Amino acid sequence: MTVSDHRLQDAIDTLKGSGVRITPQRHAVLEYLLNSMTHPTADEIYKALESKFPNMSVATVYNNLRVFREIGLVRELTYGDSSSRFDCNTTDHYHIICESCGKIVDFHYPSLNEVESLAEQVTGFNVSHHRMEVYGTCSDCQKENTH
Repeated sequence: MTVSDHRLQDAIDTLKGSGVRITPQRHAVLEYLLNSMTHPTADEIYKALESKFPNMSVATVYNNLRVFREIGLVRELTYGDSSSRFDCNTTDHYHIICESCGKIVDFHYPSLNEVESLAEQVTGFNVSHHRMEVYGTCSDCQKENTH
């Protein structure tokens, strides 16, 4: 079994443990997400799977993503007005985003827990979480701009 097979089986076990039925469409959406490094939108997932599941609607994809999010299998990443993107990596990590093509790449850095603690002390807020995004131009777009 590959690492992605183990991750898929663990995710399926989590769904079953939460009482969620594993439909073929749900399985396909989950597998696509686990194998995707691009943080896809619901529409991208739908387009990737529509040839396999011609009767599946975009609403089905959104409903499955909502279920996955509620159970904690995916994170929904929102960026202003653009479509939400979905990330199966729920460990603490940060994102770097290309300002040209919109590609999002994970990067790991020690968690900024001390920033949360300082924010609580300075503001009196009870901090629930944070996220950090770094912006720039990916190597593909850099190459494209030099030609």
